Amino acid sequence: MEVVMIEANTYEAMMSRFEAFTRKVESLCERHRDKALEKWLDNQDVCIILNISPRTLQTYRDNGTLPYSQVNHKMYYKPEDVQAALRVIGEKQPERKQKGATYGR
Repeated sequence: MEVVMIEANTYEAMMSRFEAFTRKVESLCERHRDKALEKWLDNQDVCIILNISPRTLQTYRDNGTLPYSQVNHKMYYKPEDVQAALRVIGEKQPERKQKGATYGR
């Protein structure tokens, strides 16, 4: 075991800098707490909320209808983005019904 000796004032200076660093890290964590992954939705959650298939969800990701973040190979969605997509999809629903009615004739 190696023993390192430092002066008391050097130790105090080092400790005060470490405490300042700790406060900065805690401040950053507090500011970004809303980005915690537990508040985000995964593919299954979004498919249930939007009542769509996983393939349709992939289409929404591909065409930019629904923003997402990817961690490793898993996709995550902000709840507010899913709500916005729900409004956009709801506006397109009457178009699909009209097209469906046209095809049925």
